[in-house]
Amino acid sequence: MAYTLIKCGRLYDGLVDAIQEQMEILVEDNRIKEVGKKVSAPAGAEVIDLSKFTVTPGLIDAHVHLGIGRWPERRRETVYENPAYKGMMVLANAREAMLRGFTTLRVVGNNCDEGYGSIVSKRLINSGYFEGARLVVASCYTGTTRSHADTTALFATYPDVATWVWERYPGFISGAESMRECIRQQAKFGADFIKLYATGGFSTPADGPEDECLTDEEMKAAIDTAHQLNLKITSHSYTPDLIRKQVEMGIDGIEHGALLDDRDLLQMMIERGVELVPTFCPYDGIVYQDDATIKQWPYEMQIKLRKYGEWLIRARKAIVESGIAFGYGTDFVASHHCYECGYEYETMIKSGVDPFRALAAATRVNKNILEMPEDIGAVAPGYLADIAAWRRDLLTDPKALLDCAFVMKDGVVYQAKTVE
Repeated sequence: MAYTLIKCGRLYDGLVDAIQEQMEILVEDNRIKEVGKKVSAPAGAEVIDLSKFTVTPGLIDAHVHLGIGRWPERRRETVYENPAYKGMMVLANAREAMLRGFTTLRVVGNNCDEGYGSIVSKRLINSGYFEGARLVVASCYTGTTRSHADTTALFATYPDVATWVWERYPGFISGAESMRECIRQQAKFGADFIKLYATGGFSTPADGPEDECLTDEEMKAAIDTAHQLNLKITSHSYTPDLIRKQVEMGIDGIEHGALLDDRDLLQMMIERGVELVPTFCPYDGIVYQDDATIKQWPYEMQIKLRKYGEWLIRARKAIVESGIAFGYGTDFVASHHCYECGYEYETMIKSGVDPFRALAAATRVNKNILEMPEDIGAVAPGYLADIAAWRRDLLTDPKALLDCAFVMKDGVVYQAKTVE
């Protein structure tokens, strides 16, 4: 047995909304054995002094897309880079996120053109061939022609090429039977959960956030088939009408919900246990009228975000003021690099979210979304030794999760990195 004693200046354990002073953590191999004020460590235990920092569990980002190199070049990469490049970027970005204190990531699909690179990356990281955050993976986008999932819209001006590529993507469906087969294939190839594209979006050229891109029959077939296979299913959805329809069908989760200004529906989601990962940060440019950020976006994205600006602000207020225990997710494809997960914390605090609620989102809420309740998201006996430390005050500094001082994943210490 190998033992490590970690001396904390301050500790947020992920279980209760409190900062505990002068706590100690005893790690045995890759699991936490004991937490307390004075922990008795075996002779020869390594001692790590984090007395100047605030210690937390390794944090969890529940909405990432890792197959991207540099976000300003995402569209070019989608068209011109090959599956090997995108699969290797998953590995590279998983490592970068881990070094910034986010030791577990929920990959909500990629452009269906990375050769199942997220699933392969998960296996390689778990097997110890590569360093990186622990991955929970949806294998690919699941959607229809012209939906937010259809990245061939980027080269729709060349129909022959767009059609040829579309026919080789694994996540496209047409009709309920096609949907059922698509879900079964994803389960066969190792998906941990299913990600559905029920609506359009902001960053794609051909669709909008109010577009309903699936029939009722297709959505019901997806939900039922996923549940038959004991898989959770979550949906990229924006508007209250569509979200309500899916909640009534039995959907497990909603991603974004950026136009979800219906407070009665939010209460229904709470009552039915429907999970929400709101990904606030990508909309900050329009919410806070940051012209420098807005001008970095593709033209059609600027137009759509300006059109929906007031609705986005109204919905964010409704979500924050509701009692829903939302998860922490970033969705960085058009504003930050996908491993810069700490920016969502800054946005949450700016949006009026209590710091403890934000920290809970990145720990105990997300661990339940990922269905890993006894392994991650807490500094407590029996949990995996995923531990991070931060230089800044988490309760007063919105940029605190951009300044990682220490990271341990699965009992192994890595050289931490700071975003800024």
